[in-house]
Amino acid sequence: MQVKKYSGELVPFNGEALKHSLSRSGANTDQVNEVYSSVVSELYDGISTRELYQLAFDKLKTVRNSFAARYSLKKALRDLGPEGFYFEKYISHLLRSIGYESTTGQMVHGHAVSHELDVVAYKDGKLMTAECKFRNDIDAKISVTTPMYYLSRFKDISGIDYNFFGKKLQFQEGWLITNAYFTSDSIDFANYYGINLLSWDYPKETSIKRRVDKAVFYPVTCLTTLSDLEEQQLLKNQLILVKDLVNNPDKLDILGLNAERKEKVLKEARELLDYKVEEEY
Repeated sequence: MQVKKYSGELVPFNGEALKHSLSRSGANTDQVNEVYSSVVSELYDGISTRELYQLAFDKLKTVRNSFAARYSLKKALRDLGPEGFYFEKYISHLLRSIGYESTTGQMVHGHAVSHELDVVAYKDGKLMTAECKFRNDIDAKISVTTPMYYLSRFKDISGIDYNFFGKKLQFQEGWLITNAYFTSDSIDFANYYGINLLSWDYPKETSIKRRVDKAVFYPVTCLTTLSDLEEQQLLKNQLILVKDLVNNPDKLDILGLNAERKEKVLKEARELLDYKVEEEY
């Protein structure tokens, strides 16, 4: 059986890959097998990856909303668009969760020109800056021209004292971060020139998807009990993380939900955070 990718390419259906992704939802083995069998029974030759995802999502949601929410993480990151502003905010929050001080949207003057830095962060005596490449396309890849361009930008701000976080510091690390993928050439180039990369699936052990699951650091766009408009309203009010809603339930009041609906949203949010990631999927 063939599956049509977003690019139009036809590839063989990979049942083990589907089971693997379903297992990341938090469902137990019996639940995964039940959902998998239900999905497979409705497949047809040439089904698109978008349809396959939606089918699995809908089946998981009938078992538990939070399973579908966790399964939808990749889409939820795309829903932080369309411009990528909220993705930058999200990455800043993610860095704080692992001990960094961080801020976004900073202007600095380099040796030659001025630069707007998406994220600036500090930890263990090191100042770092990250450029965030947000993509809406499902199979989008960051080509080698991006780290090439970023290398010239990082060189222009290197060796200069800047005032950040109450200290006079120089940039020591440069990062490229994307919700999409890197091509093999972009990885090779970045590794050779010392540019740190972080994407949906790279590096394998510390990729975005692994970091988010390990830290239960889910964006509000994961929540299946909210509409797209409600999610956008939360983002506009700087409510980016599910953790923020669980820790401060009254923040949901800006949506004007009735008590029953509010509790339904909070129930899903609490279940989403009540997750222990396995070391190996």
